[in-house]
Amino acid sequence: MKKLLLGVLIAAGLMACEGDRGPQGPPGQDGLTIIGQTYEYENVDFTYEPAANLYSRLLEVPSEIEVLESDAILVYRLEEVSGDNGPIETWSLIPQNFFLPQGTMQYVYNHTAADVELLIDGNFDLSTLDAGFTTNQVFRFVVVPSDFAKDPKINIETYDELEKAVLQQDFQLKEFAVQ
Repeated sequence: MKKLLLGVLIAAGLMACEGDRGPQGPPGQDGLTIIGQTYEYENVDFTYEPAANLYSRLLEVPSEIEVLESDAILVYRLEEVSGDNGPIETWSLIPQNFFLPQGTMQYVYNHTAADVELLIDGNFDLSTLDAGFTTNQVFRFVVVPSDFAKDPKINIETYDELEKAVLQQDFQLKEFAVQ
């Protein structure tokens, strides 16, 4: 009886496969792997611009990194390195705000396919800003296709969440070290 029931289910399943072929899906390449790239700059020092009352630093995209005009570049600032069993890095996505006794300051950025401009902006005299915010900073840059970056299901708020999202997609991150 079990064999008969199994045979009927298989036959019904095969009959369900008959009929006209459905419409062609969107154009694309089967098996395409989208590759994102990541690189870091260490020991970043900002320059104060008194006329604008802000700090800035222009960093070139390394020559081995390919950035298309349509790509998004996400910027993370190394917040801290801690851990009892070895170093654990904590990265914060920019823009990043700090509420200080003098007022509010913010790390922001803009980019082209060739460079990234990092800025420190604020609502007080930034020439008084503690050097801990303006010298010896470490930034990680993640270049991703814009369709991936704008997907509302993808959490890019922390670098760890971005890595998890990457692992769930047909997507790879290539890491480069900038000297």
